Amino acid sequence: MTRQLISSGSTFEEQIGYSRAVVDGEWVFVSGTTGFDYATMSIPEGLLEQAEQCLKNIESALQQAGSGLADVVRVTYMLPNAAEFPQCWPVLRKYFGQIRPAATMISAGLADPRMRIEIEVTARKRAAS
Repeated sequence: MTRQLISSGSTFEEQIGYSRAVVDGEWVFVSGTTGFDYATMSIPEGLLEQAEQCLKNIESALQQAGSGLADVVRVTYMLPNAAEFPQCWPVLRKYFGQIRPAATMISAGLADPRMRIEIEVTARKRAAS
């Protein structure tokens, strides 16, 4: 089995020493992903906009891995303010409503006070039919 490392181009990956995603066989592990737009290295202020950007970043990493959101089997949501989680549900339902992966929400401080949500996923690539 080959191991493939996927980068988003974020400077954080090199500075901290991690990959946006790691492909190991049929499994794809996507690191905790925030709402940063890596093209501009900016982050929107709004929680919903950040949640949307998180999922776009995750979708990009999965595509580079030869996978997609439909392959996600596990998702973990991390928010500094647990009371804000219900505000995200419409965005999360937009991306995962039909897929319905196993999920956990954790309330925890994030690395940058501008970050209002971080999302991590695990996907299993489907066999070609």
